[in-house]
Amino acid sequence: MASPFIEIPVGERLVKVSNPDRVYFPEHGFTKRMVVEYYLAVGDGILRATRNRPTTLERWPSGVFEGARLATRADGRNADAFYQKRVPKGAPDWVATARIDFPSGRSADEVCPTETAVIAWAANLGTLTFHPWPVRADDVDRPDELRIDLDPQPGTGFADAVRVALGPARDLLDELGYTGFVKTSGKNGVHIYVRIEPRWTFTEVRRAALAFGREIERRAPREITTKWWKEERGEQIFVDFNQNARDRTIASAYSVRPVPAATVSAPVTWDELPDVATEDFTIATMPARFAELGDVHAAIDDRAFSLEPLLEMADRDENDHGLGDMPYPPNYPKMEGEPRRVQPSKARRD
Repeated sequence: MASPFIEIPVGERLVKVSNPDRVYFPEHGFTKRMVVEYYLAVGDGILRATRNRPTTLERWPSGVFEGARLATRADGRNADAFYQKRVPKGAPDWVATARIDFPSGRSADEVCPTETAVIAWAANLGTLTFHPWPVRADDVDRPDELRIDLDPQPGTGFADAVRVALGPARDLLDELGYTGFVKTSGKNGVHIYVRIEPRWTFTEVRRAALAFGREIERRAPREITTKWWKEERGEQIFVDFNQNARDRTIASAYSVRPVPAATVSAPVTWDELPDVATEDFTIATMPARFAELGDVHAAIDDRAFSLEPLLEMADRDENDHGLGDMPYPPNYPKMEGEPRRVQPSKARRD
């Protein structure tokens, strides 16, 4: 008979794991207990990625079975998985929170990991993917992280995102004097993180990300796009600047992804990037890598950079090239300086 729960010591805490033998990934037989143990094996890394950051929990309490669906705004009640943006009721008193404001004007207290036990506790709730905000709890309105999300569009894939990361993106980082830390998304994309001084608003950081995207698009226009509307992108790598907007988050380093192979978002070095594949990194393979190499992003907090060079680039885009803002996601209120939020094909019909 399966055990109804076990207790796992994590630092000074004792974390209860209910239904530890529940299968979360049927293709490989990975259980909830294995997910919790995975997070403990990479504890220093996942905590470095989430520490003191308001974090949305992507919960799959029944596992990643065939046909399982993540909640959308339209069918949330009928879905098998969901985003937890407010600290769950009954959370232990050692689970810290941070108050954040959504674009809608509403507020919430989100989980704010401060120790590995919080990660294990969240994993027991079915959390597979951790989505930290790019801010710290002591200043939730000024990001300390610039996120470059290289998102393959239909007809392209991981290898194309890697080529963009190693070419135009890395070249521009070097010219700016930035140190970028690269990771797989755990699916098809590539993420590059740059620590920045927490002096700018979400709006300014998003504007800087758009300027970065436009500059590398100019250098490789057949491979890269910053066009927001999917109908305009074609078979290119989309630089998703809107991932730097308030309440937009990216799967953290070491987060498990809800795919049958149980891949994880894997930090890698720039030297490794040409030779890796997304499927190289799973909850079964990452612990041994972490035990051997540690966190290859351990130096990410060593230096924070200024956004001024990118904001100056954004000014030149606007003043010299007539390139202003781009649309925000559909659930955002109309933003100052934003163009019409209408698909180009519909705008032409109108």
